[in-house]
Amino acid sequence: MRGNGKRNVENAAEFMYVLPIAVKAFEMEIIPANRIAAQIGETLILTCNTTGCASPSFSWRTQMDNPLGGTVNNHRTYSTLTMDPVSIVNSHDYLCTVFCGEKEKKEKSIKVELYSFPSDPIIEISPSLVAGEPVTVTCKIPDVYPSDHLEVLLKKEEHVLHEKNFYEDASTNTETKTVTYLFNPIAEDLGKEITCVAKLSIANMDFEPKERVNSQKLNATLGPQNTIITASPGNSPMEGDPLKLTCVTESNPPPQIVWRKHLADESIEHLIENNVLSIPHARFTDSGLYICEVTNLVTNKTEKATVDIVIQGAPNIAEFSIEPSTIVQEGENVSIQCFAESNPPPKIILRRKSDSVDMGPYSEGRTLLLPSVTFLNGGDYECVAENKFGKSKSEITLNVEYGPKNTMISVIPATAVKEGETVMMKCISSGNPDPVISWKKKKATGETEKIFKDATLTIQNIKSQDMGLYECEAYNQFGKEEKAVKLIVQGRLEKTDQMIPLIIAFSCVTAIAVPVVAILIYVSRKAKINGSYSLVKALRLKV
Repeated sequence: MRGNGKRNVENAAEFMYVLPIAVKAFEMEIIPANRIAAQIGETLILTCNTTGCASPSFSWRTQMDNPLGGTVNNHRTYSTLTMDPVSIVNSHDYLCTVFCGEKEKKEKSIKVELYSFPSDPIIEISPSLVAGEPVTVTCKIPDVYPSDHLEVLLKKEEHVLHEKNFYEDASTNTETKTVTYLFNPIAEDLGKEITCVAKLSIANMDFEPKERVNSQKLNATLGPQNTIITASPGNSPMEGDPLKLTCVTESNPPPQIVWRKHLADESIEHLIENNVLSIPHARFTDSGLYICEVTNLVTNKTEKATVDIVIQGAPNIAEFSIEPSTIVQEGENVSIQCFAESNPPPKIILRRKSDSVDMGPYSEGRTLLLPSVTFLNGGDYECVAENKFGKSKSEITLNVEYGPKNTMISVIPATAVKEGETVMMKCISSGNPDPVISWKKKKATGETEKIFKDATLTIQNIKSQDMGLYECEAYNQFGKEEKAVKLIVQGRLEKTDQMIPLIIAFSCVTAIAVPVVAILIYVSRKAKINGSYSLVKALRLKV
């Protein structure tokens, strides 16, 4: 048992050693495969996809090296060839070649076959049907390709009136083909349907539909009547969405159709002469009352239908302005106006951005009045328009110009200083535009002279002659303001080296004066004793 167990382990190890690692082989495919039928005017995307290759490179070409007629976009493991729109030049076999590294290469091709059969036939019956008179039935098949495969049948109920094919037509592009048939109806034909059947039969080409049908009744001149307008996607689309208005009526022969729109000033704008009015991107200005007017030129009758269109959406600020201007002077009256388009109507708030609270909502007029503005009213203003679909913001700046204000002078270290110190006088002032600062000094004569032009006046090693009244003048084109400061310069003690001689001289004088004073005292005392005293005699006696 032990030996068998050891052998099983060895066999398992050997099996694990020889088990190959699964590696996905390099493959490619074209989507769709082999062949495809593409309608002219639409978009076609061919995709060349790979597996089993980390960094493939792609190449597209046509047989005979004709132009691709499309746009190539390469991605990591696949490449696309987009034809938008498809045209006659795209009728080729397209070959996609994929290289994986330097050695591996694969390629596949796809055949693009073209056709155009976009809409049902259009039937026209003219003139007005009256029993016994000939009627011309015309059937138009729009934008057909290839027309040499087109078959057309004209039928009255189930009876074939006329048949035509275009097998010998050699068209190289889309064409509108017309089949006309003249016949004499009888009274029993009134009310019966004339049907046009168009068939585009191309063997081995996969597309739908290959047959299109349209019918019209053989009626006497009719209408127009029962005219209606349908709006897609509805009467209240969102801003930016496409809008299509279709006018449908009953008329024989087909009527002339004119679209009109009521404008805000009650005038009417003439639009197009077609049964479909398309607006690719609806705007708020597209709101309004639309009129479809249909006229049967044979019966000479006209009928109208109307539809009220309201475009909905978030606000769009159409105008944000300041009157009379964004730059004003103090004291002017200012009006800030904000107009926004939206449905439902927006709530509008006008405010200055630096304010902590709204300056107030304005549902009517949308105007903020600032009578006799001051410099405090300057700054950035904001308009916020909001409804249930969103909000929109816009900013504008009000620049209030004014003369110098709040002019002040600061003196460092103080207005009273000692000789030899340094004094710095700084003048500040507010104004718009910024004031120009200059300094003047008042002379002893009372006159003033300009001494400096800058905000800061510095006097180093100040002297007594620098003492006096200094004036700061702040000036711009809207006025000026002056401030003054008196600078006092105090004297100072002499230096030590100048005092030493004085001290020595004083000491010498003191040394001589003391003995003299002593002698005088002695003489005075002697005089009191003898009644008189002679200083000369005393000195002689001493000698």
